[in-house]
Amino acid sequence: MPSSLYYDIAFFFNYSILVYACTLMFIYIILGIVSIGAIRAHLKKRKSVNFDNLLRSPLAPKIAVIAPAYNESATIIENIRSLLSLRYNDFDIVIVNDGSKDDSLEKMIRAYDLIPAKRESFSNLPHAPIRAIYRSKNEAFRNLLVVDKENGGKADSLNAGINNTNAKYVANIDVDCIIEDDALLRMVEPFLQEIDVKMIATGGVVRIANDCEVRNGRIIKVNLPRNLLALFQTLEYLRAFLLGRMAWSRLNGLLIISGAFGLFDKSILIEAGGYKKETVGEDMELVVRMRRLMHERKERYKVHYIPDPLCWTESPTSIATLIRQRNRWTRGTIETLLDHRIMMFNPRFRILGLISYPFWLFFEWMAPLVEFFGLLYFLVLLVLGWVNWHYFLLLLTLVYSFAFMLSCFTILVKELTYKEYPGIKSILTLLGVALLEPILFHPIVVYSAIKGNWDKFVLRKSNWGSQVRKGFGSVKPKEQIPSIPIPKEQTVEI
Repeated sequence: MPSSLYYDIAFFFNYSILVYACTLMFIYIILGIVSIGAIRAHLKKRKSVNFDNLLRSPLAPKIAVIAPAYNESATIIENIRSLLSLRYNDFDIVIVNDGSKDDSLEKMIRAYDLIPAKRESFSNLPHAPIRAIYRSKNEAFRNLLVVDKENGGKADSLNAGINNTNAKYVANIDVDCIIEDDALLRMVEPFLQEIDVKMIATGGVVRIANDCEVRNGRIIKVNLPRNLLALFQTLEYLRAFLLGRMAWSRLNGLLIISGAFGLFDKSILIEAGGYKKETVGEDMELVVRMRRLMHERKERYKVHYIPDPLCWTESPTSIATLIRQRNRWTRGTIETLLDHRIMMFNPRFRILGLISYPFWLFFEWMAPLVEFFGLLYFLVLLVLGWVNWHYFLLLLTLVYSFAFMLSCFTILVKELTYKEYPGIKSILTLLGVALLEPILFHPIVVYSAIKGNWDKFVLRKSNWGSQVRKGFGSVKPKEQIPSIPIPKEQTVEI
């Protein structure tokens, strides 16, 4: 290769990577600054809100908490118990049994005295056939509804749950999550306070529950996970929710509300067409479609995020399960971005089209690809003996130092706001995790994203993939009840 051509190519790639990295770091700095302002404003505003008045008010709007369940036998009873104890004046719990192959349905029938009930449909979102509807004959569980349906996936189950409630708002959650008892009060508050704009959805912060002490469906003591992989995800979640999503919420450019816990205006959700069954990223796709609908209707609206830790979930503790999860997240992101590519740099969609969408395209979707091909480029240079070690070490130090400092900033924000993990030992543990994360955890995330791209575009995969639930270890189950067949009158087609 002529030396001049080599230098031209090397110059282009080296400085392209440098500009890309510096641009991404600059954006993260801006997001961090914006998130601090958003959190401070939220904490100040929260002092003036009397949640007890909202709790007692007969005018509080009805909320339906919809939880799809597929083979959740390990935690289903405790999770329902947790949901039933939520503090709110008017709410229903809708459990959608999505054709489980384990004894989830039998356990619910036995534990909550369920009997067949009449089906009432309030909307017509598409979903797989419903086999039966159950309500409890125990008055203490009068707001519990169980929908037993044929398997159709999470999006399909959420549509079925939405069709079977007359609530004004729907809180869509993962059934394996543990929700704080005042979560509905905090999530509905933005809907009631906004006057000038239409609030269409709110999301809450999700935290990792691995190795926390759980009793009667409640977190009674917060602990850091003992599993290293779960520790990495704890720091990752802190950074993503406290810095990323809070900042985008402040800018009204939020594209995603976690499928683990989100509250939606049901009328807008239905008008947008409900959950899309053809995507594996139904949570992000729905939010983008609802936002797109509001822009097309030329209505002022907002998607809000709440920094309070409201939802606790079990994170993967094996590399194989984590890769499957992140693979699916990548494919879901790609599907959403491609489906709504009309918004790219489209001033009609304002910040959504000019800032949010390009950020997700260039830095959420493409960042792992840039890293991967950058690594291949480095290996080629290494084999040819053309590595500029001074430049390489400088760039590596810059990126690693910034990643560590961003995590330190996240830990500081956490300590100044929500001290879920108290004590100096927890702080030192998270700092140690921050040092190791770019070396041990980030490569797994990049590999998962590359595999997600490969599966999407080459193998054309569209399935969710499985995730094994171990259940919350601190829960002491009651004496096991043997699985029994359901009487025929309880499986009648409706």
